[in-house]
Amino acid sequence: MNFRIDSDGLLKISEKALSVLQQYRQVGSRDKEAGGVLLGRYIQSSRDIVVDLVTHPMKHDIRKRYFFKKCREDHQNIVQTLWEESDGTCNYLGEWHSHPETFPSPSSHDIKEWKKVIEHTICDSDKLFFIIVGTKSIDVWVGCRTSLEIKKMIRC
Repeated sequence: MNFRIDSDGLLKISEKALSVLQQYRQVGSRDKEAGGVLLGRYIQSSRDIVVDLVTHPMKHDIRKRYFFKKCREDHQNIVQTLWEESDGTCNYLGEWHSHPETFPSPSSHDIKEWKKVIEHTICDSDKLFFIIVGTKSIDVWVGCRTSLEIKKMIRC
């Protein structure tokens, strides 16, 4: 699954990452929101970025029907471990969570939390990505760290 970043760059979601995201679609009436972080790499000599992995919900995350809050420390431990094991090529790229709606859209709470992530994340990239998994659609937003602008990405 690919999304246009800009005129010459793509965000590519690997089959492995997509498979995990699809596991957490809230298709049942009692399914709770799920979430985690996006991990991947910047492709040299291009503007493409690949989401190779996503973390699963973890024991200390808060999961409710219409709410998800990740335990930052648990997910950060995975980010740090993979960064070290990959000699710095596996990077934190953003966040994901699910919504119990067909075509997901971010709530005002989501936007507020994403802006906090954009402002407080220390990384080399100006862009962070935010995925919402709906019951039928998976959509992606990109946040710019310099302007704090968040916009929906176009699937291609």
